[in-house]
Amino acid sequence: MNMVSKSWSGERVLIVGAARQGLALARFLARQGAEVTLNDQRPAEQLEAAVKAMADISVKWAMGGHPSSLLEKTDLVCLSGGVPLKLSLVTEAQLKGIPISNDSQIFMEAVPCKVIGITGSAGKTTTTTLVGKMAQAAIKPPQKAWIGGNIGLPLIDQVDQMNPDDLVILELSSFQLELMTCAPQIAAILNITPNHLDRHGTLASYIAAKAHILTYQSENDVAILGRQDPGAWGLSKQVRGRLVTFSLNRPQEGQVGTYLDKHKLFLYDGHYSKEIMPQELVLLRGDHNLANVLAACAIAHASGMNVDAMVTGVAGFTGVAHRLEFVRMWRGAAWYNDSIATAPERTTAAIRSFSEPLILLLGGRDKDLPWQDLAALIHQRVDHVILFGEAAGKIYQAIGQFVPGQRPYTLSVHPGLQQAVQAAAELVEPGDVVLLSPGGTSFDEFQDFEERGERYRQWVQQLL
Repeated sequence: MNMVSKSWSGERVLIVGAARQGLALARFLARQGAEVTLNDQRPAEQLEAAVKAMADISVKWAMGGHPSSLLEKTDLVCLSGGVPLKLSLVTEAQLKGIPISNDSQIFMEAVPCKVIGITGSAGKTTTTTLVGKMAQAAIKPPQKAWIGGNIGLPLIDQVDQMNPDDLVILELSSFQLELMTCAPQIAAILNITPNHLDRHGTLASYIAAKAHILTYQSENDVAILGRQDPGAWGLSKQVRGRLVTFSLNRPQEGQVGTYLDKHKLFLYDGHYSKEIMPQELVLLRGDHNLANVLAACAIAHASGMNVDAMVTGVAGFTGVAHRLEFVRMWRGAAWYNDSIATAPERTTAAIRSFSEPLILLLGGRDKDLPWQDLAALIHQRVDHVILFGEAAGKIYQAIGQFVPGQRPYTLSVHPGLQQAVQAAAELVEPGDVVLLSPGGTSFDEFQDFEERGERYRQWVQQLL
């Protein structure tokens, strides 16, 4: 059943960035009759797999740079997630008055059913996955729950298979939101801490990008905000419709939300509290993950799902790959993969999830973020720090004075992650936790955080 309303026939669209989002959008637009050009700065030999994947679709390719001549016969420019707005081709398109869009905006314009949008600096993927599991428990065929966006599948490629009674659960990044001028009917901002400042420049413009998920809502829509997080809660005045909250603490009188009390999760409707489940059903480690579960329950409630669906979604869920993922026991120590931690705050949350002696693998590429708070926590909680990658020098300076007999007891620097794993293997003792929680992005050594996590897993599994 094709619900796509806008006619793309004959529209000349330039898509910049031939990654996941760009390729999915190209497929969709070409099927709708648009004349699509895919542009990427990488040379043809690096794009062989992408060109092969698109062989059955009518698209033109422009590889090896971003020449401004591409704008000569273009009605619309669409950016993949990793393409910055300050790219000269984008700036030139704006000067020429050519509209700029992305896959999420076009998806929101075309989608025929209710959409839940989830954003935040941390916990988006875990929360989106949990809400997806709850939706799958709540929805009865032929209705369908579609889960994707910034995780898994960019859903634009499947929008023409969606029906009015379906439900979409969409993870949205600040990169996607900064261009968007329409919002999901149910919009959640989990938290906001400094992130992607290398892309957005200032914290204010990063917050402004996240706030787009609320700005374009109507009074009939619902917003879900983290009550304990100053960044998310600071946007509460921008809520246009109904507000639902979540927090580890009980909400104020009349404020609808989920909370934790005496090891039980509750839903408060503004008058009465109802138990959702005992805390022991939550198998994820750390207070930040308890907050993610409470957020998922608040979102589910806002979407009309019942408590049974919430319990089904949480029970037995041990987490998403690369997010505090248990890899193996080796030499009596538990090895964890938290490759998703691409900002210092994420590493801080990971450290706080453990009480055992810690060996921390930290590094990658810096995003112009402050390391001081993490450094202070390392001095309190981390026994051994193993630094690797491009940001190692900057992190070494932030950790500062090495005092014999005080944490961290050792601090070493290695060129890459594989050498860091070997260094951990030489230090490890029974009862330790070895934690890859880098605090930096993976792009100095790997294609993305998933590849970094997979290689870490592989190297840890190979330890004899």
